[in-house]
Amino acid sequence: MGPAVPGRPARRFRCGRPVTDTTPWRRPAAAATDVAAAAGRPPYPLRTPHPPKPGAAHGQVPAPGPRPPAPPGSAGPGPGSGPDRGAPAPLGRFLAKAAAVTAGLTAAGSVLGLARDQTIAHLFGAGHASDAFLISWTVPEMASTLLIEDAMALLMVPAFSHALARRAATRAGLSRMEARAQDPVRLLVRATLPRLALFLAAVASLLVVAAPLVVAVLAPGLPDPGLAVECTRLTALTVLSFGLAGYFSAALRAHRSFVPPAAIYVSYNVGIIGTMIALHTVWGVRAAAAGVAAGGLLMVLVQLPAFVRNVGFGQPRAKGAPRSQRDRDRPTLIAVGVIAPVICFAVFRQSQVLVERFLAASLPSGAISHLNYAQKVAQMPMVLSLMICTVTFPVVAQAMAGGEREKARRRVEQDLALACLAVLIGTALVIGYAPQIIEVLFERGAFTPEDTRATAAVMRVYGLGLLGHCLVGALSRPFFATTRPTWFPALAMGAGLLVNIAGGATAVRWWGVYGLAAANAAGISTTAVLLLLGIGRRIIAIQARRVALSICRLAVASFAACGTGWIAGPMIPDPLLSAALGCLLVPTMFAAASMAIRALEITTLSAQIAHSTQRFRNVR
Repeated sequence: MGPAVPGRPARRFRCGRPVTDTTPWRRPAAAATDVAAAAGRPPYPLRTPHPPKPGAAHGQVPAPGPRPPAPPGSAGPGPGSGPDRGAPAPLGRFLAKAAAVTAGLTAAGSVLGLARDQTIAHLFGAGHASDAFLISWTVPEMASTLLIEDAMALLMVPAFSHALARRAATRAGLSRMEARAQDPVRLLVRATLPRLALFLAAVASLLVVAAPLVVAVLAPGLPDPGLAVECTRLTALTVLSFGLAGYFSAALRAHRSFVPPAAIYVSYNVGIIGTMIALHTVWGVRAAAAGVAAGGLLMVLVQLPAFVRNVGFGQPRAKGAPRSQRDRDRPTLIAVGVIAPVICFAVFRQSQVLVERFLAASLPSGAISHLNYAQKVAQMPMVLSLMICTVTFPVVAQAMAGGEREKARRRVEQDLALACLAVLIGTALVIGYAPQIIEVLFERGAFTPEDTRATAAVMRVYGLGLLGHCLVGALSRPFFATTRPTWFPALAMGAGLLVNIAGGATAVRWWGVYGLAAANAAGISTTAVLLLLGIGRRIIAIQARRVALSICRLAVASFAACGTGWIAGPMIPDPLLSAALGCLLVPTMFAAASMAIRALEITTLSAQIAHSTQRFRNVR
């Protein structure tokens, strides 16, 4: 053991690898700190824990002291990154690489998702068969939100992170056999994974048996529900596979293994596309439902080797493990209480799709398909814009955990500006060139020109709500970055859902699918306004009025660019060439309009890009 360095935790060496000494006074700043301590690496970019004050009693947390210097070579805070300066904290070398890998594989999954939708449109068009499949697809869409993206991750990542920290603290003085028998990580797996698998298998079996009732609830006006029932029985199997995939993803992320979790949607879409191509001549649209089930299985298999290697399955119960220690590693009702607001928020947000399909079931055949294709394409700018917030979310969480609310405020305001800038450029392109985009992507095979016109018109209405979707995704993250649960995002999402239901039920009688798309835009925009007004009073004191004025200026520029594209698009007969030129014309017009009205986001964009590039070079 080397000499202690003042202001830095003592370090031990095991097998030539440094391991941070986890003493009782250590107080983790966040789940990532626990993982770093257990893995033997400095907890960058999170704050280094303070050493104990002289005279502090053993087991007590001393009063906060001055912040120690960052370890050499880490991506710790540099000049100008303290609470009294406004520069955003650097992400750090490891976090930057992990974010790049995750973003790259997520983009690959999105491209394959688009190819999947193109394959469905080509093979089955927009009619009764595709409507039946999309009704059954509601089950995996809801399961993905709850079991992979939100609830499972926010529950199990902290649980595994804390188990890793306890593993590092309790291994000293134990033999290899004793350490494996009392390993908190394996105890956690043994306490949770079998019960979770049994519960999910029971839910999946119930959905298979109750498929006729599920279809009747989701689409009561469907003319022939038999095909939708058969597809639902196949897609219901994803409840089990998605739950296991989400569990594996949470465990691997806690162990700093990011590639397999980021690759799950690549494997998922590959399974769907391959199964459809192989079996569509035999099973028809049932092949798409079977592909969803096969894709869910691939999501588990692509992570299984890494899970076995990094985590492992629980050992048979050992006598050396005290019952109190085993109980300590089980999830508690407190954890469920913390995650309940997130579950409600995710369910309310995903319920917008349920409302649309429920109200569209009584419309002519193909209405649900037109809504689905339009929504999938229209939301791509929103997904790309939110990658900015996804990458910087750990920085906001770090600042919130460290009490640096001014830094968090500036980071959130900058993220909102960049995200709105990106989504409004995409909105102008999606609305202005909707017919050309849909024709290039889908008009082939069973997808007719009439389907192209209907889908493009719906997509233009959906585009009115893209800014609201982006704001909801960006503003909800700071609410969930705090240590205490907050119900405000769920309540705001519930209010928007009520607007969607009331507006959709009224407008569908007069305008059909266009009324449903408009109600969706109105509902999500209501939620966005409530979150923007509430975040300053409850979480971070952002300057809501200044942010709103900035968004309004960008919206004016987006309107000008959209009008230009709407007029210029039909002038070029070839849809591919027209859409390609639109990708140049719309951003150019957006930038010119922004400069004309003096939108600060455009005038300072070059400086922000230069600053971000310099930060990335510094952490390489």
